[in-house]
Amino acid sequence: MKSLWVILCLLAGVGQAEPLFRDLSHRLPEHRYLGGWNHFVGGGVAVLDCNGDALPDIFAAGGTGPAGLFVNQGNFTFTAHPLPDIRATTGAYPIDINADGFMDLFVLRIGQNMILMGGPDCSFAQATPDFPLLPADQWSTAFSAWWLDDGRPHMAVGNYVDLKNPEGPFFACDSHEILTPLADGYHSTPLEPGFCSLSMLATKDASGAQRLRISNDRQYYVRGGYEQMWDLKEGRFLGAPDGWEKISIWGMGIASRDITGDQREEVMLTSMGDQLMQIAQPDGTYASAPFSIGTYAHRPYFGDDGRPSTGWHAQFGDMDNDGRVDLFISKGNVDQMPSNAIKDPNNLLMQQADGTFREMGQSAGLASTERGRGAALADFDGDGRLDVVVLNRRAPLEIYRNETPDAGHWLAVSLLQPGGNRHAIGASITVNGDMQRTIIGGGHAGGQAGPLHFGLGAATQAEITVAWPSGRITHHNAAANQSVTLTP
Repeated sequence: MKSLWVILCLLAGVGQAEPLFRDLSHRLPEHRYLGGWNHFVGGGVAVLDCNGDALPDIFAAGGTGPAGLFVNQGNFTFTAHPLPDIRATTGAYPIDINADGFMDLFVLRIGQNMILMGGPDCSFAQATPDFPLLPADQWSTAFSAWWLDDGRPHMAVGNYVDLKNPEGPFFACDSHEILTPLADGYHSTPLEPGFCSLSMLATKDASGAQRLRISNDRQYYVRGGYEQMWDLKEGRFLGAPDGWEKISIWGMGIASRDITGDQREEVMLTSMGDQLMQIAQPDGTYASAPFSIGTYAHRPYFGDDGRPSTGWHAQFGDMDNDGRVDLFISKGNVDQMPSNAIKDPNNLLMQQADGTFREMGQSAGLASTERGRGAALADFDGDGRLDVVVLNRRAPLEIYRNETPDAGHWLAVSLLQPGGNRHAIGASITVNGDMQRTIIGGGHAGGQAGPLHFGLGAATQAEITVAWPSGRITHHNAAANQSVTLTP
């Protein structure tokens, strides 16, 4: 671990600005994630540009209430856009399934999931009958997608408690579902065993192999289950001989980002109690980060409630553009769970020059104590600073504008390529040594499509390397403080 801290110190950029956010939730239409015990989990948001104006828009799950689509009018003004009355939603992920340039939505539900095909001006058409989705007795809470060489996406759906099992809910986890493209459509196959998944992410792991990581909630598998890793090429779950040690947590969400500069992504797993950071190792395995790194975020950081926190959506992002990757975690009690803190503020963990993380959620203005669930980091006003949206259970949707003074320079990078994988999902983008991958999945019941954001610190120029899914490597240069679109 000593070498990790050496690398992190070498990566340190300019001095850190004090992050500052302004609550502009009153500019959002009224929306809440509602429902009983079936909606204790979920509550995801999908962030996408649905009308081509380069301003991110928001699709928010509604639980037993209607889902909402809120179109960004600029200057942090959002209007509700007409949608079908979609109920029983737990989350959604944007994905361009047919490569037509309009983002589609894979909507997770209690009941049959839905695929909405995007069109001009934020229009969406029901396309569910074209896909062999499992019937209306599934409780879906996780999603990820990836491309191989066949032009169309492969998709995985993670299901929670098996609603068909009369002995449930404990020890009654449902199986996962894999949707595989065929010449004339898609084929659905179960992926078993399932241990009540709440997040999935298909990407290259520390070994460089393409794998599907599945994070599971031991609240309902209770014992005998664990976190899972499925090898997409070999078609099998990994075990101890592969260096995949069994870990059992109350898995809620997954975030990944290279924070050490070695081109391997670290992984953040949210849970009740400890939030588990796993550091990618040179031998392709993972090691738990030391407690001193400051990311375990196991209790509320203000107030007198010493009970454990409950983490949901985690996401890495450079919030002050200093060239060091920070971490946001939405927090909130499941409902009235007495073993865990009731007033549980969101975390804003700012990375320091020595590679440790410092909690700054309260001073930054992000310490809401509503029951947070899904969230997203996106530049909603195009000023080069990442803003924050959080969907709460039985409380209004929140949005915060990043007004951090003296923030560093930045670059936003989008990829476009010919063929079915239009947005080059699976590519890696390295900007001045900072690497990110284009992915669909992870988070808690929601994700986003759009440019990848890089903080540049004091640098006014960016050297960019793209490793495309085809294996082609391209090099580019760009001035700071702009959005760029690259092609192979």
